[in-house]
This record gives sequence, structure tokens and C-alpha cells, in this order.
Amino acid sequence: MTTPLKPLNVLFLCTHNSTRSILAEALLNAMSGGRFRAYSAGSSPRANQQPNPLGLKALETAGIATEGLNSKSWDVFAEPDAPHMDLIITVCDNAAGEVCPLWPGHPATAHWGYPDPSEGNGSEDDKREATRKTLHAIKRRLELLCSLPDAKLQQAVLQTSARQLAQA
Repeated sequence: MTTPLKPLNVLFLCTHNSTRSILAEALLNAMSGGRFRAYSAGSSPRANQQPNPLGLKALETAGIATEGLNSKSWDVFAEPDAPHMDLIITVCDNAAGEVCPLWPGHPATAHWGYPDPSEGNGSEDDKREATRKTLHAIKRRLELLCSLPDAKLQQAVLQTSARQLAQA
């Protein structure tokens, strides 16, 4: 498989941009072999929002770099000087139902829902295990995305390809 001349930019969205979208960003950047450039953002990150420490620990345990990961608003990617996105994937149900900004270039979109691993009244160990399971679920789907042939990543079919992976 040949690497496209220009990597495809993928933006992962979640409401607070603290766990699921951060996991997806770090994983795709680590495993794509340069075919993709991943980013993450939130529709409404809290004031002084930081990536969830359990998510960062899960990434580190999996051998994935965490430096440079930060929580930010999706408004950053609607700015005129922002990178042009080829694909935008919501990873939480709240963000999937929100009205998104108008993205330059009209990128393909898909929803890959994952439960919030930090939600609920479980123990810290329960949340750590839920985060680990979420990381592995995201990784499985990203492995499928990375294995798609270039023809499935062309703008005209990218949205269909990404949406079909939601069923995987």
C-alpha cells in the first residue's frame, strides 16, 4: 500500500475533549504510519480542562506518547488558519447531537460512539479499567481505518468508509 502524498487530517470530537477524543488523537498519530494526522477538540471543554489523567496513563501504559496532548475547543479548528480537515469523527453521543461549526472544505463526517469511561460512581480501579477498554475499542476501529486502501480514503467515498467502520 502506498502512502498518499498528503496525510489526511482527522479531527476527533467529544464534548469536553478530555478522554475519548484524546485517546483517538494519540492512537491514530502513533499507528497511522504518516497516512493520517490526528487532532482532537471538544464542543464545550470546561474552564482549564486538561486531558483525563486516567486516559494519559492508559496511553503511556500502551507505549503511546502523550506529550503535546491538550484539551481545546473545536472553535480552534474553524479558524481560517486552522488545518483543513478531511474527516471529522464524533466519539461521544453528546457531541454527535450538537450543531457543529461550518468546517472549511466540508469534510467527511462519522460518529463512532464510545461510553464515557469516567462516568458513574465506580471506584478509581473501575474507571481505570473502563478507560483501558475504551482505548482498546478505539484502537481496533482505528486499525481498520488505517488498513483501508487509498481508494476508500478518497474524498468522495471517505464519509461512507468511516461511517461503515462504526458498525465494526
